[in-house]
Amino acid sequence: MELVLCFLPSLLLLLLSLALRWPRVHVWTRLAVRAAGWRLWVIICLILDLPLNNNATTTRTTETRSAGTDILSGSSQTSDGPRLICKPTALAKYVLRHCGSLTRPRLASWPRGDPHIQTLSSLLFGPHGDLLQFTRDHLLLKDGGIVALDWALGIRPAEKRRWEGRKEIQVGGKAMGCFTTTPPVLLLIPQYWGGTTPHLKGLCQQAIHQGFNVVLFHPRGTAGCPLTTARLTEFGDPSDLEQAVAYIHGRHPTSALFAVSEGSGSGILLSYLGESGSSSYLTAAAAISPVLLGQQWFETAMPPVYRWGVSFQRKMQLRRYASSLRGVLNVDQALSCSSLRDFEESLFCSSTKRPSPGLRSGSSSLQSLPPSVAWALGERAYPAQDWEGYWERNEPLRDADEVAVPVLCIRSCDDPLLPPASSLPLPLFQSNPYFMLALTDRGGHCGFTLEGRGEVAEGGRTGNEEVEQDCWSHTAILDYFRVVADFLKREERENATFGSPPEDFSQTGLWGRAGSVAPPRRRRNAVMRRPRLLVPEESSVEAEEENFTWKRSYTR
Repeated sequence: MELVLCFLPSLLLLLLSLALRWPRVHVWTRLAVRAAGWRLWVIICLILDLPLNNNATTTRTTETRSAGTDILSGSSQTSDGPRLICKPTALAKYVLRHCGSLTRPRLASWPRGDPHIQTLSSLLFGPHGDLLQFTRDHLLLKDGGIVALDWALGIRPAEKRRWEGRKEIQVGGKAMGCFTTTPPVLLLIPQYWGGTTPHLKGLCQQAIHQGFNVVLFHPRGTAGCPLTTARLTEFGDPSDLEQAVAYIHGRHPTSALFAVSEGSGSGILLSYLGESGSSSYLTAAAAISPVLLGQQWFETAMPPVYRWGVSFQRKMQLRRYASSLRGVLNVDQALSCSSLRDFEESLFCSSTKRPSPGLRSGSSSLQSLPPSVAWALGERAYPAQDWEGYWERNEPLRDADEVAVPVLCIRSCDDPLLPPASSLPLPLFQSNPYFMLALTDRGGHCGFTLEGRGEVAEGGRTGNEEVEQDCWSHTAILDYFRVVADFLKREERENATFGSPPEDFSQTGLWGRAGSVAPPRRRRNAVMRRPRLLVPEESSVEAEEENFTWKRSYTR
């Protein structure tokens, strides 16, 4: 009897393993574990005050469903893929025909597809931390400030051998993602609070594998970049990015230049596209989980966990230069703020004092900016008078009608860091031919985890090769850039065959600025306009589509 009791635990384990081999028992066990895990996750979310979003029962809002239209057939989309909200232009139709990864994602379901799990894993955890090698350039700006540009040298040798052992290497001298022997350049813009997240490193790694030259832009005072002036970067101030883009173009004058922003970094990218207009050096741009309405984002309450994390990151950066900035900025008041709005307002809005933004942080005798630099900065040479005035000059879409570069925005409805999807400026995407929105039901903030590795839709085809990462937004954006470049080159060939372009386009084409010099344009110092989100009349849409050309025209 004692012998039987001694072997009883082992016998029970043996019987359990045999029972789990029975398909029906295996399914029941899996469902039970999943249900128990979901209940445990609900308790955790209630403790942390996180909003619950059960993707299995989430229904689409009426507004986004009516806006998401299949522009190839004109019928409403009812599939599980993203709703593509855009104006039915020739470019949009070409993208949908040839960019299979954009239209057919297989996003993960719970638990990997939970918005909070995806968001935290993409911003805090990931396998790309020590796989990449970078070299840093410090770019001196006109006002004496410094921004950092991290150029990706490639993958570390051990990781590169592991990748080459799985993936077939292309031959023929042409890099993936472009149609020329000159590799394109991909500019990555991180979150507003700085730093390089695992999500951005994953995009960097995949872009390197596809033949891009990758460079990361870090604003002044972030990611170890020294702060040499007492002027911090405002949310929608593109002046530093404009100088960085000009430097990158000068370093690679014959390469196509693309840009991708992550999360709140879209404030700088969209502002740059609007202010530069047709003078931009970019071929195309994309924004992952973008902040389209900056004032609304700061005024919308975040879940406490995310608000604390973002505030902690920004306050740590401010504490690094607290002693130097305390004489010109409300540092103590900003460090005591509990909300992002109060923090931003205390730093950049002042109705009592107007300190000069050019004060040297490392000098005992603080000197103001030279008159030429102050003239170039215009209204940004002084802090905003109030909160509304701050957003008059920093709203990302204030000059949306001036954008002359194709822009793809990828956004999920369950994003826990952004306002609800019902507040999206859908008329902008429905009326502006340069904007396209891919709206998914799930994906979190900069998450978009795929269901599993294996088959990957690429360029309208399906292969069986394994990919290094499982983020749908990375594959979709790089595929989108390839298709846009192909479309614009086709337009160039057609224009060269059937007639010369108009006089306005004799120096530049839509797909890039290679080999040309943009005419000088002075930065506007007048009050910025807010976007005019007007839906065109139904009768004029078809006529406008026929007359619309994808050539750039100088609007200023």
